[in-house]
Amino acid sequence: MSASDLEQLIEMGFDNERAQMAVSKTEGLQGALEWLEQNQDKTLEEIKAAESTQAASEEGPALQPGEQPRSLVCNDCGKKFRSQAQAEFHASKTQHVDFSESTEEIAPLTEEEKKAKLAELREKLAAKRALQSQQDKINQKRNEEIRRKSTRETQDIKEELRKKEQLKEAAKRKKERQEDIEAKQRIRAKIAADKEERRLKAEREKAERAGQAPPPQPAPTPLPTTSGPVTSKPASAYTETRIRFQTPKGNIMKTFPVETTLFEVAAALNQEEGVEVQSFTQNFPRKVFDAEYFGETLKELGLVPSANLIVQ
Repeated sequence: MSASDLEQLIEMGFDNERAQMAVSKTEGLQGALEWLEQNQDKTLEEIKAAESTQAASEEGPALQPGEQPRSLVCNDCGKKFRSQAQAEFHASKTQHVDFSESTEEIAPLTEEEKKAKLAELREKLAAKRALQSQQDKINQKRNEEIRRKSTRETQDIKEELRKKEQLKEAAKRKKERQEDIEAKQRIRAKIAADKEERRLKAEREKAERAGQAPPPQPAPTPLPTTSGPVTSKPASAYTETRIRFQTPKGNIMKTFPVETTLFEVAAALNQEEGVEVQSFTQNFPRKVFDAEYFGETLKELGLVPSANLIVQ
């Protein structure tokens, strides 16, 4: 095989290593093209592995350099071959083992036949590359969908954790504010009790100086404790509250149970009206209910029996 044959195969677009194998295993450009066509669906690793297996099980010597090609015929299917290497490849591919020599000489391909053979081979290679490209696009699209789904699930988990932490923090601040209110009320009650005790003491001393009987002692007033929530007035009899929301989409009127938390109100506006809520603002009295208030109920926030809120 001349160097020009190898160069022609490379110019035709064949891989350098595959072209060299075709050149080394056949004689002439025609044989190389036939070998490439027969092995187009195999990788180089598969070809090398098949050669190793074949070399280990061969019973006769391989075609030697300079040996004249012989015509062989497969008695199983009738196909004829110009060289022993082609017959051996046919046997490895079809498992046919019954071959015999033939005196018939197989005519070499004409230039037209070579061109047609090469065009057919190129079409098969192009179709194979197009199919592989299409499969690669399908795999890429599937991998992208898997990645997007994983990203969405991760974001949903993070959002759920953020909301839980938000509620937890709001509950913590609510408890701290309640404890602060109770502590201040205990201090005020202690100051009032001390003042009342001083007043009664002064009245007793005045009565003793005037020779009068001391005034009766009133029953002691117990100090507020933390056994339950401290309220400045009785609980309201209202069970529902009506709220007017000023949103970018217009005014919205809704009625909620008084035990509804501000977080649940924000979720209802998002789900039912498509309004995203970061905070609520009340004008009279002026107050901003941000995320730290979302764990409190409408009753606890004094938004009963009605209120006007601006959605931010």
